[in-house]
Amino acid sequence: MPEVKTYNRRKAVQYAEKWAYSRNPAYYDFSDLGGDCTNFISQCVYAGSGVMNYTPETGWYYRSLNDRAPAWTGVPYFYTFFVRNRSRGPFAIETGPEEMEPGDVIQLGNDERFYHTLLVTDVQRGRIFVAAHSFNAFMRPLDSYVFDRVRYLHIAGVYV
Repeated sequence: MPEVKTYNRRKAVQYAEKWAYSRNPAYYDFSDLGGDCTNFISQCVYAGSGVMNYTPETGWYYRSLNDRAPAWTGVPYFYTFFVRNRSRGPFAIETGPEEMEPGDVIQLGNDERFYHTLLVTDVQRGRIFVAAHSFNAFMRPLDSYVFDRVRYLHIAGVYV
């Protein structure tokens, strides 16, 4: 088992604040290719972790539009990587809303599928605030979204 380092939640949230209403030119903007939400949240988590997993097909990495893992931009693939990762990069455990901290990740869904990925930016008296792309937001209350299902991913650490 690889060594585990602490996830820097502050850096993830700072990145979200900087880029919530614009796009980092180092990354492709997927807005016209199904949405930029998971790409943006991957960038935020990478800012807080500093480690990618370059395993072909099942890893979590971005080099370019045509050289990236499905988990970098795809909602279900992101989830699968984070809850199953045991080798390199950040990993998460699925929890409830009471476990959410700034820098954690939330995914929203309907009856058919999960379709949106958000970064927790703050928790105030049990109320969760998030950042997102596709519908750009920073410090937006989670309870202002309409969704049928939700999953809460607590980033537990980073394998190095």
